[in-house]
Amino acid sequence: MTVYAYVDGPLGEMLLVGEESAPGRTALASLSLPGQKGGAVVRDGWRHAPAAFEGIAAQLRAYFAGRLTRFDIAYAGGGTDFQRRVWQALDDIPYGSTTTYGEIAARVGSPGVGVRAVGTAIGRNPLLVVRPCHRVIGADGALRGYAGGLERKERLLGLEGALVR
Repeated sequence: MTVYAYVDGPLGEMLLVGEESAPGRTALASLSLPGQKGGAVVRDGWRHAPAAFEGIAAQLRAYFAGRLTRFDIAYAGGGTDFQRRVWQALDDIPYGSTTTYGEIAARVGSPGVGVRAVGTAIGRNPLLVVRPCHRVIGADGALRGYAGGLERKERLLGLEGALVR
């Protein structure tokens, strides 16, 4: 069953969507920010279930308070094989650091022209904040492409002490 909840945070009211396999067992399928490009919207048949996301909400609060540097969340499946490889590379970027699109492309075995494909896969990341696509920057150090908006990307990198300026 698809469940959802809203969680307040410094980036706005986040929409969490998950797949509940059993009471107390929810795999996160999406975390969207207000106004996000391609963000989830609540659909008919989804159940509002804030209790299903209590653990995730607590981790988000700890992250935004500077007390959590790595999320421990079960994710629902999704994406193509290539997208999953790119998303795994995002999960491997340490808190407080950044990498480039080119470095991600090389990690997933798609250097050179694969940079665009990597950018597209990152842009389809359904788990903003918890899957740290905000840690990917341009080769020149510039902040590029973030579905939640560049201002939010800058805030997240600032929170982590990784803002490159």
